[in-house]
Amino acid sequence: QPYNGEAEETAHNLPALIFGVLLIIVIICGNLLVCLSVFTEKALKTTTNYFIVSLAVADLMLAVLVLPLFVYSEFQDGVWTLSTSLCDGLMTMDVMLCTASIFNLCAISIDRFIAVSIPLNYNRKHVDLRQAVLLSATWVLALAVASPIMFGLNNVPGRDPTECKLENDDYVLYSSVCSFFIPCPIMLLLYCAMFRGLRRWEEARKAKLRNSIQACRKLQEAAAGLPPLASLPPLLPPIIEREPTDTPDELPAFPAPDLLAEIKFNPDPRRKKRAKINSRERKAMKVLPVVVGAFLFCWTPFFVLHTMRARCQGCHVPPALMSVVTWLGYVNSALNPVIYTVFNTEFRNFFKKVFQRCCS
Repeated sequence: QPYNGEAEETAHNLPALIFGVLLIIVIICGNLLVCLSVFTEKALKTTTNYFIVSLAVADLMLAVLVLPLFVYSEFQDGVWTLSTSLCDGLMTMDVMLCTASIFNLCAISIDRFIAVSIPLNYNRKHVDLRQAVLLSATWVLALAVASPIMFGLNNVPGRDPTECKLENDDYVLYSSVCSFFIPCPIMLLLYCAMFRGLRRWEEARKAKLRNSIQACRKLQEAAAGLPPLASLPPLLPPIIEREPTDTPDELPAFPAPDLLAEIKFNPDPRRKKRAKINSRERKAMKVLPVVVGAFLFCWTPFFVLHTMRARCQGCHVPPALMSVVTWLGYVNSALNPVIYTVFNTEFRNFFKKVFQRCCS
């Protein structure tokens, strides 16, 4: 049924179009800067940041492949005027990229848990086989979750061509459980275990530092009691040289071995490799809970309402509310670069340098 001029004007949602275009620009620019910063700045070439690049790629693909069609549909006041095949492609990419985002966050939590729990075998400089498998698995599993739509799951009898949504309620439950309700608790448990391990490591590091300081103080006290070098008598001949234990009332010429033992260095290279989680890694770990918290804040309302609408036939979810929580989920793709800028010095310095070059 054709619209008249007034009805057609009211059917167009101009604020959604303006906000959507701005959101697309912000997501593309912010996540491109994240990718460029990691690949060009030596200080940012860490394994954690390669996982962050994978997350940024998912956000970039969302901005390029999903958001333009979603914004167009919102501009049409939620009415889908394009083909059903295009709608199925949109749904496939939407499910896959949202799933890839949370699977990337899970992969980061697994990688960080390994780094804290078994640091001896953890490669901090390059992506090793285990990390490559984790990165690949996030995308393969995300594609597997979304693949039923590609194989015609949405082609149900009596489908309304003016509405673009997931038509199979069982699939809505399946995809929500696989994409959100199972990964989230796993991810949160891993982060809790990781930070407990990191706290234990910090306490052990501080204890070693205190012991070293005490040993140095003992050395200083021992050195303060020694006579000046000029007043020392000549060394005794080896034949009549006495052991320090023979003269308990005299201070030895050199610090006692037990003092030295307290500050000795461990020459074992394997121990040296195990000993440290450097400050850059600790900074990266502190950013991750903020990223995860922002993701949960943005996407939890959508998945709760999405699942409730599919499983509770008597529950009425207003279309306007569903639209708001969907927008909130997409806003998350623009937040991550902001979080990195606020909480990570290296990212902040790179972004500042880029903006200074653009403005000069």
